[in-house]
Amino acid sequence: MSLTVLREKAMQLPLELGHDPAADRDHLLISRSIMPAIDLIDRWPHWHTPVTVLVGPPGSGKTHLSTIWKGLSQARPVTAELREGRPVAARHGAFLFEDADREAFDETGLFHLINTVRQHGGSLLITARSLPQLWPITLPDLKSRLAAATTVEIGAPDDALLQQVIFKLFADRQLEVDDRLVAYVVTRMERSLDAASQIVDQIDKLALSRNRRITRALAAEVLAAREAI
Repeated sequence: MSLTVLREKAMQLPLELGHDPAADRDHLLISRSIMPAIDLIDRWPHWHTPVTVLVGPPGSGKTHLSTIWKGLSQARPVTAELREGRPVAARHGAFLFEDADREAFDETGLFHLINTVRQHGGSLLITARSLPQLWPITLPDLKSRLAAATTVEIGAPDDALLQQVIFKLFADRQLEVDDRLVAYVVTRMERSLDAASQIVDQIDKLALSRNRRITRALAAEVLAAREAI
């Protein structure tokens, strides 16, 4: 796919990187790295297990996907209850627990919620940045329940996705950049959407501070400074 086509596609790219994207299925970018997660959403309610954990790095699309699923399934958000240790009055239906590994939560409450979902044929989607086995869980029964859940990972972004992200991030700042500059950055940056957001922000700020247009030399300076940290 040419960089010109990537630039055009990027105008509709939803991201979780500092602005409020459209959260519907039609605006969801499809790439190899996110295809397993898209397939997960599209297969509901015919999931392999009633509990699924969606794992991905910051900005990878977890919130966008969980929002789509919440609308599709009419899922009830339970993040606040589990964070605050309040009981979740759950029977039938679907439930959404977001960013499970970001802060402490009521392990017993999640254990009981999983049991209820399993007993009554419901669904529970949990999102996180890391795999469940890496969470600091002390309740053995909860560890066992999470081990039995389906885990779907959003992979590292490929070059095509990173190029679209960078075009989009510059466009959000009303900035046009050269195709060659984007290709240069993508081949030298860390493979994450969070890094893409940081790099675009740093390039923009450096250009503004020097009252200069954005060039490959300026991008190279930002990338070199990041490598030196």
